[in-house]
Amino acid sequence: MKLPDAQQLKAWDAYTIQQEPVSSTDLMERAAMACTGWLLTHFNNREFMIFCGKGNNGGDGLAIARLLLQHGCAVKIFLPQTANPVSADHAVNLLRLREAGGNAVEISTREELPHITQGIIVIDALYGSGMNRPLEGIVADIVNHLNNSEAVVVSIDLPSGMLVHESSVGRLMVKAAYTLSFQVYKLCFMAAANAAFFGRLVVLDIGLHPLFLHQLDTVYSMTTKEKTVSLLKDRDAFSHKGTHGHALLIAGNKGKAGAAILAARACLRTGAGLLTVDAAETIIDILQTAVPEAMTKDRREKAFSNRFSAIGAGPGMGTGKEETDLLTGLLNDTDQPLILDADALTILSVHKQLLEQLPPGTILTPHPKEFDRVFGACSHEFDRWNRAVALSVRYPFVIVLKGHHTLIAWQGKGMFNNTGNAGMAKGGSGDVLTGMLTALLAQGYTAHDAAILGVWLHGLAGDLALMQQQSLESLLPSDLIDSIGAAFNSLRG
Repeated sequence: MKLPDAQQLKAWDAYTIQQEPVSSTDLMERAAMACTGWLLTHFNNREFMIFCGKGNNGGDGLAIARLLLQHGCAVKIFLPQTANPVSADHAVNLLRLREAGGNAVEISTREELPHITQGIIVIDALYGSGMNRPLEGIVADIVNHLNNSEAVVVSIDLPSGMLVHESSVGRLMVKAAYTLSFQVYKLCFMAAANAAFFGRLVVLDIGLHPLFLHQLDTVYSMTTKEKTVSLLKDRDAFSHKGTHGHALLIAGNKGKAGAAILAARACLRTGAGLLTVDAAETIIDILQTAVPEAMTKDRREKAFSNRFSAIGAGPGMGTGKEETDLLTGLLNDTDQPLILDADALTILSVHKQLLEQLPPGTILTPHPKEFDRVFGACSHEFDRWNRAVALSVRYPFVIVLKGHHTLIAWQGKGMFNNTGNAGMAKGGSGDVLTGMLTALLAQGYTAHDAAILGVWLHGLAGDLALMQQQSLESLLPSDLIDSIGAAFNSLRG
């Protein structure tokens, strides 16, 4: 699913108007009907206050107000008086509202702001995706008034003041409980910093022409189940353990055997035919007991060979001289695909020259702080995403930037994942992902396909574990491993 920017969203409206054809006012009516249907389903028999700007977002609000009135709802409409011109569709819907018996109250000063009681449903239709400047004047006063109220606020398109394709950190924005957006997700909804402002997101289909999106080239997109299913390989009934790759995990050290165990179990559950774990001598016995299906290699044996189909390094590995020398030697000795996580990324952050030695097809899996340590501090999420995408052009590797919507950056494009939940925010979840990605690379998936599939399955396993028996509080990384099989079956089913 592509994530258009503000200009592309505007062009999509224009394309739909031209190609159907449909008038811009009738297209606005579709959006208003979709919003009204949702509002009546969730807040029937409630009183509404609707704040409408002078642009098309305000036109949506006026159309919603008319439709709510026609359904017998109590509705009060307020229009901030600003220097902005009134859009044509806004003017049409204001006339229609008055013809339907509705009345809009103009507000130009703070003293004219209405009292908002707790049971009121407030609809924010001040500014939508076309907004690109800070809120000021009476509009800023209205937004502060809404944010200080105890009412439920529903924003139309996106919270007023929020930018579609840029960071909104530090800006005045409506703090909505719900956001009713249109047709597709927007980049701003991928940002953790915006989550407290858009609240629960609802994407409504308003019938924009699908061909436009199909033809559109966007930097950012979102993974879909259909895309993920298309990547799955079938298993030959006559295959054997050697057919599905021999994975090597460099993981675990004194006090960190758990990281190696989680990665190893996840690797095997994700289908690697053979697995060897390179670990500190002190935890070899623990590994052999906890994961009997895996072979082990004492880390003091420095030699590597290209007999491994894929190599994952980092979980609980350590960051001392021995581990640094090991990673450096690995990059000198092998051209096999790599997955670098955790301690391996910490070593990269200190020895950045190693970035130039990473073989094509390497996957890096940093969380935001690790990303900043390796590639330089970023001021906000949008900066980090854009840098990851730019780096994926400069270097022949895939960056898996972990988060609620994990970003997969590759060859100048960024794809956000849409599975997973807050229960996965526990130490060890990243170790599970490393094991899964290593297994997929070992089985012959390309780095990009392995990243898309692995991240989706990882999140889906978490969702299934949560659905079947766990809570957000109780979910453990080992529960993800136990649900990997169910995640594969869910994709294939």
